[in-house]
Amino acid sequence: MRTKQEIMQIIEEEDVEFVRLQFTDIFGNLKNIAITTVQLEKTESNKYAFEASALFDDLYDPEEELYLTPDFDSFVILPWRPQQGKVCKLICDICDINGKLFDMSPRAILSKTLEAAHKKGYSFEIDPECEFFLFHTDENGVATTITHEKAGYLDVGPADLGENARRDMVLTLEDMGFEIESSHHEKAPAQHEIDFAQSEAMDAADALMTFKFAIRSIAKRFGLYATFMPKPRGDIAGSGMHLNISMYKDGVNLFDNMQTEDTMNPAPNEIASYFIGGIMEHAQALCAICNPIVNSYKRILSGFDAPRDISWDVKGEKSLIKYHAKNQDSRIELRFPDPAANPYLAIAVCIQAGLDGIERKVSPGECNARNAKSLPGNLKDALEKLKKDEMMKAVLGEKFVKLYTQMKYNEWNDYMLQVSDWEVEKYLAKM
Repeated sequence: MRTKQEIMQIIEEEDVEFVRLQFTDIFGNLKNIAITTVQLEKTESNKYAFEASALFDDLYDPEEELYLTPDFDSFVILPWRPQQGKVCKLICDICDINGKLFDMSPRAILSKTLEAAHKKGYSFEIDPECEFFLFHTDENGVATTITHEKAGYLDVGPADLGENARRDMVLTLEDMGFEIESSHHEKAPAQHEIDFAQSEAMDAADALMTFKFAIRSIAKRFGLYATFMPKPRGDIAGSGMHLNISMYKDGVNLFDNMQTEDTMNPAPNEIASYFIGGIMEHAQALCAICNPIVNSYKRILSGFDAPRDISWDVKGEKSLIKYHAKNQDSRIELRFPDPAANPYLAIAVCIQAGLDGIERKVSPGECNARNAKSLPGNLKDALEKLKKDEMMKAVLGEKFVKLYTQMKYNEWNDYMLQVSDWEVEKYLAKM
């Protein structure tokens, strides 16, 4: 673990002048307070306060102050900023006036979940696959859904008009300490994916936030806008944020099952089966966190590659969950989360759902069952499932769930009040 003294030495050697103290609100929107490096000493004495409304809008006491405590292991210099008077970022925990973690902050919720698992001897590594679109901006720099390319899955230039931007993204991410495993054009025009190596669960959540921040910043240099909206256009595939989860105890991957007779389609072992069963049992409530916006359900219902039924498989590209057996690298891939999700919350609830399945020995049923239940059809239905799921309320906290659902119901109601172009075209002349 890095110490403040080590970071201060790097800051001096690298001529860093500004520090971005970063955190997320409950929906995963990145926030920050910018300070000069000489002020970094004050972060250990609760110097940098902000109003709780930054997390919860106006539904939380605006008079309550919360405080930022940097995690020095998250220190990264931002390569796209000036090289004289450099800028760095530190991801922060949110604390109260006494320095105690604020238990309704997303990072604290994940930390609590991982700590409880660690007491049982478990640790988790996450390998995320996060898709995004690169669209043009208009003459005022405002994002659009316009693209001139027609490239598809794994296509190359000149059809792939975004390959230069994607190359710069990969190189920049590597400068920031990411181990990039691969990058490619995805199935829809202007859709891309960059995959980085698996890491411990908290590090993976931090990395996802840094990844999205970096991708957006680099895209802007190319006159493009990077969006992690799940379904920006109705006529093409949406973007997912698949989470590949591996579970360890005493250095052993508990999902490995290389003793199976069917080496072509190895079945998950008992622990992996129960983990899958737990995810499936809580899947409808999980959607409220892992598919958190109105637009998320346009992706789920789209009929492209997004999963709709609550099923598992060892092959299926449309199953909710896919089991991968790879020597000592077996993992469970959750294919329903999308990039609008707050990664801290999504990873926390998915891990706990799996652990709940193990503890209660929940069977996942037959592989690719045809009579499978379905995911919620819209955000409102997902919120109803969240409110009734006791495991989810235990992970997130009753007060958090109350605030979260209230804010999301407001979002749903706003959506329902809108009259879309489709409705006007469909009904105006007929009614």
